Amino acid sequence: MVRKESRTKVRAKKHLRIRNRFAGTAQRPRLAVFRSNNHMYAQIIDDAAQNTLVSASTLQKDVKAELEKTNNVDAATKLGEVIAKKALEKGITEVVFDRGGFIYQGKVKALADAAREAGLQF
Repeated sequence: MVRKESRTKVRAKKHLRIRNRFAGTAQRPRLAVFRSNNHMYAQIIDDAAQNTLVSASTLQKDVKAELEKTNNVDAATKLGEVIAKKALEKGITEVVFDRGGFIYQGKVKALADAAREAGLQF
């Protein structure tokens, strides 16, 4: 009998393959995206120094207050704007996009497009 791997395991393997191709540096940190069933999370990470420079999620009160739901495309768009605004305040203008093994469509694409429109370059 053929057994399929769980979606979580498949996504984790994809993410490892993606992470082998690039890493965030001080000049161009990595914008990492994670989405769960209920929320979305975005972090800007300097892999060389191994620290998170900026983070945002739909769990934050100021973000959550403006949203009707925290797991749809509208929430992803808002999160992209918030993470870009925080990054620009810290002086980060250029990043490497890490989709976290998720398919680049829907919520992940909405977050990326909103971050680009708000001023991040990738």
